[in-house]
Amino acid sequence: MSARNLLVELFVEELPPKALKKLGESFAELLSASLKAQGLAATSAQVTSYASPRRLGVQVQGVLAQAADKSVSQKLMPVAVGLDANGQATPALLKKLAALGADASVVNQLKREGEGKNETLFLDITIAGAKLADGLQKAIEETLAKLPIPKVMTYQLADGWSDVNFARPAHALVALHGSEVVPVSVLGLDAGRETRGHRFEAKNPLVSIKDADSYAQQLRDEGAVIASFAERRAEIERQLAAAAAKDGLKPIEDDALLDEVTALVERPNVLAGRFEEAFLEVPQECLILTMKANQKYFPLLDANGKLTNKFLIVSNISPADASAVIGGNERVVRPRLADAKFFFDQDRKKPLESRVPGLAKVVYHNKLGTQGERVERVMAIARAIGEKLGSEELAMQADRAALLAKADLLTDMVGEFPELQGIMGRYYAQHDGLGDAIAFAIEDHYKPRFAGDELPRNDVGVCVALADKLETLAGLFGIGQIPTGDKDPFALRRHALGMLRILIEKSLPLDIFDLIQTSLEAFPKGMLPSDAPSLDLFIFERLGGMLREQGYTANEVEAVLSQGPARIDKVPLQLLAVRAFSKLPEAESLAAANKRVGNILKKVEGDLPVDIYPALFKEAAETALFQALNKIKPVADAAYDSGDYTGSLTALAALKTPVDTFFDDVMVNADDPALKANRLALLNQLHQTMNRVADLAKLAA
Repeated sequence: MSARNLLVELFVEELPPKALKKLGESFAELLSASLKAQGLAATSAQVTSYASPRRLGVQVQGVLAQAADKSVSQKLMPVAVGLDANGQATPALLKKLAALGADASVVNQLKREGEGKNETLFLDITIAGAKLADGLQKAIEETLAKLPIPKVMTYQLADGWSDVNFARPAHALVALHGSEVVPVSVLGLDAGRETRGHRFEAKNPLVSIKDADSYAQQLRDEGAVIASFAERRAEIERQLAAAAAKDGLKPIEDDALLDEVTALVERPNVLAGRFEEAFLEVPQECLILTMKANQKYFPLLDANGKLTNKFLIVSNISPADASAVIGGNERVVRPRLADAKFFFDQDRKKPLESRVPGLAKVVYHNKLGTQGERVERVMAIARAIGEKLGSEELAMQADRAALLAKADLLTDMVGEFPELQGIMGRYYAQHDGLGDAIAFAIEDHYKPRFAGDELPRNDVGVCVALADKLETLAGLFGIGQIPTGDKDPFALRRHALGMLRILIEKSLPLDIFDLIQTSLEAFPKGMLPSDAPSLDLFIFERLGGMLREQGYTANEVEAVLSQGPARIDKVPLQLLAVRAFSKLPEAESLAAANKRVGNILKKVEGDLPVDIYPALFKEAAETALFQALNKIKPVADAAYDSGDYTGSLTALAALKTPVDTFFDDVMVNADDPALKANRLALLNQLHQTMNRVADLAKLAA
């Protein structure tokens, strides 16, 4: 059967820009997957996605006019139901065969599978391959039903009676197999070959697509549209870089903004605008945010990353004289910047600390009180962390920064732009003369805000950032707001990962269990109905996932974390030690022996014996293991205590021979209770010595 390329395009009114990229990708993936599943396209067929503000499209290469026939073994029914005592077909079987287009003549050809009551009849049949028109109709309907549309619209068709649902009203459907129209219909539209180009700059209102391969080029030449989202995005990036380079500047990097602007234009034309330099007195974060969020402009930065008074506009039209477009955009942005300047000037009229009492009127959570109460808890935790890190001065500064950390929530600027919380607090603290240690801590206590974000810049920021995250985790876990599945409305996973990153990357000598207890104690007695017993488990689960993403194996991670290490900052060193130990020739044998020892000790009822009496040894292997332990344990312990975890585990290699010999020659569960207890005590000491760094049994095959 001949294979030709297939093109499908749905022409609609302007689609939601923040959803366009995902809609385009999903349209192509879902439709092509359905065709492949029906055998109309090879699993390796190349798929090209198209998405512009007014269209979703896909080209699938090598699509058949009809899929190949395929043989299947059709399950019918149990033998006891399909055949009577004489082996003749029952009415139930004949009815089933008739539904499949067969009759009683095939009864002797039926296959039997299974035994007894489970014996079942099967019929080998050939299913005709799907025709493209039928298969594509099915594919389009399935695709539209599964598209990730943020909000569905209901609109009326031209007949005045029928209603359909889609992201936006659809006006045309193109379906071409090679150059032939495929007779399919959807959303009240019959497929054809005509689509529309750019609203203002197309050569002709309608573009008649010749065949599936000419689609993109015809739209570009006749319709003034770059149909490919990826190509349009790359063109915008190219133009932005070229326009910025003319002044020796660079556009701000923002993938989300770039995706959104790509979804707003069909043929991009980048233009440069400017605003009054007086606005640069406002913090650049404010100006950048208002230009990006409200106007979709790309602010321009100098070589030092400082904002200039120039910005780039991505226009959807290309007039011969662009001055009117540039002037219009400059007039529009001016009031936005003036608003930002007004907010900034007004906010600085009141000291940041004067806003703190107002937090008592802001509800944080109906079960956890106000923001004012929360600030008091964060202060207590931050102060305790500062003391644990060994400095009364640090504790006092952390207390002060925590007091002011949430005050900017009540400023006009943060009220207008919530994304600036913390950032504006830093500016206002500096204006109040509080010094960089506290000012930067106010901004940094939200960090890291996302994966890969930078950490707090100073120790004060570290204390408040940890306190803020711990208070959030302890409080919400305490009232049962635990993340389930994909649902994590309070971003507790992000808070836990941020806390873990700070502990590890800042090498903080803090006990995680002590931190959790300190956080719980910051809450008034009776506020938390639960003492958050699962919080430590939640934190270790996040830590395990983070470490596996960094390349450690599941066994390595489990070996270390199963010991419940209190010092999170030491975990990476322990993992490196486990990895080094695994490469030793003795590692496999010792891991297996450690697992065996653990299993023996688990079966002991009551407390494990700890005292070893050499006088009770009866076998040479007992004495040899005891002597080896006495020699190696001090070395391993000293290395462990100094933080040399690799050296500690490497020292254990010398135990391989005496351990192997012990298990070959010694019966642990001896009949003599004293002898048995002595041998268990020896194994108990061995187990403790081997498992200080990690549970080596987790490495056993």
